[in-house]
Amino acid sequence: MPDPTPTPVDHAGRVNSDKVYSTLIPMVRPLVKGRMGAARRRHFQAVPVPPGRVLFIGDSITEGGLWPDLLPDLLTSNRGIGGEATYDLLERVDSAINDPVAVSLLIGTNDLHGPRELRSVAQVAQRFEEIVRRIRDRAPSTHLLVNSVMPRTELFRDRLREINEHYREIAARHDATYVDLWPTFADADGVIRPELTRDNLHLTPAGYLAWAEVLRPHLARFAVTRPS
Repeated sequence: MPDPTPTPVDHAGRVNSDKVYSTLIPMVRPLVKGRMGAARRRHFQAVPVPPGRVLFIGDSITEGGLWPDLLPDLLTSNRGIGGEATYDLLERVDSAINDPVAVSLLIGTNDLHGPRELRSVAQVAQRFEEIVRRIRDRAPSTHLLVNSVMPRTELFRDRLREINEHYREIAARHDATYVDLWPTFADADGVIRPELTRDNLHLTPAGYLAWAEVLRPHLARFAVTRPS
């Protein structure tokens, strides 16, 4: 008997995971934030960020980065938490900023399948600008990298492009560097390149290596000499 609810696919016959996420994530979000996210937040409260670090802050895409291995010449601190959206990061961004030499900020993709009343592009941009403003208030001279939200499937392509135009403008207003990841991560159709992702959202090792290469020239001046 055929499946009455077939898995959605895109124009190329690939599973359109974003349609799945749009249904699934609102149901599992309380578990992700209430258990997994809460445990990581408790860890961050117990182990503050040391000063003088390159701080990576964001959601699961940031959390999954093995930054000491990807960028071994930098002193890094990873403050990514899986499942977070801009409204979650606003709750903790102040406590993460402790005299960093640089900040790599990537957040916003989870807003696309968050509560419906919080999904509009204008709202995402407004919350993102408040995050940037708070980072600037606590670390006015830090080198702030505003990463574009990475491409996903066709479902979110146009909204992501619109969000990223806002991010570009926000970066300019707050003396931050806008890091456009789409030339590296998007294919000719504006969707994420399959070799760089495992599910059209999270990155493969090749995806992390590609992201690190984009970031490397922006962070080269913060390289340190480690004891041999």
